[in-house]
Amino acid sequence: MEYEIPHKPSYAQLNLSLEPGESVRAEGGAMVSHTAGIDIETKAEGGLLKSLSRSVLGGESFFMNTFTASQDSTLRLAPALPGDIQHHELDDETLFVQSTSFVASDPAIDVDTEFGGGKTFFGGEGLFLLTLSGTGPAFISSYGAIDELTVEPGDAVVVDTGHIVAFEESLDFDVRKVGGLKSTLFSGEGLVCEFRGEGTVWTQTRSPDAFLSWLIPKLPTPSSS
Repeated sequence: MEYEIPHKPSYAQLNLSLEPGESVRAEGGAMVSHTAGIDIETKAEGGLLKSLSRSVLGGESFFMNTFTASQDSTLRLAPALPGDIQHHELDDETLFVQSTSFVASDPAIDVDTEFGGGKTFFGGEGLFLLTLSGTGPAFISSYGAIDELTVEPGDAVVVDTGHIVAFEESLDFDVRKVGGLKSTLFSGEGLVCEFRGEGTVWTQTRSPDAFLSWLIPKLPTPSSS
C-alpha cells in the first residue's frame, strides 16, 4: 500500500489591490480590512426577487457589498470557515458553486441561483446551486483544502455531496445512495454525486455537515430546573 498525506495551509485570506475606479463585489461579512480610499455600497444585488432566492435558496447573504477604490487601495477578504480560496477567471461561461462558497467577484459576474431539481435537494446541497456567469475574476472558498478532480469522457468521478465546492457547466451529474439502505444509514457516508462528461470538479477536504454531526452531540444541553 502506498500513501500520501499532503500538507496544505487552510486559513486563506484574499488580498486584493485595487486601482482607482476598480470595484469588487463580495459576500456580506467577508471583509477583514481595507486601506483608505475605498467606498462601500450595500444593496440587494439583482433586485428583490433575485436576492431573496440567493439568500433563502442558495444560502448566501441577502445583501452584497460592492467595494470601489478612489485611489490605490488594498482590500482584504476572508470566508466564514477556515479553508482555501481559489481564483477562477471566467470567460463568458458558468461555474456551479455550492452554497456558502462564494467569496467575491468582478461586478460584471452574475451571481444567481439555479434550480437543480430533486437531485440537489436530496443530495444535501439545497434545492438551488449558485451560478457564477459572465466574464471576469471570481473567488470561491472551501472548508479545508481545495482539490481538483478531472472528469474524462467515458469515466465517472464519485464525490460525497458534502465535499463538493464547485464544478464546470460541461458536466452531467446524478445523486445516488452510497450503497444499500444499511450503508446509507450506518456507514456515515450519506449520498454521493456521480459526475460524467468532460470537465473539472473542485472538492473540499472537510465537510461542514460531518463537523456538525460530530459537534452537536457534544454541546451541553440546558438543565431543566
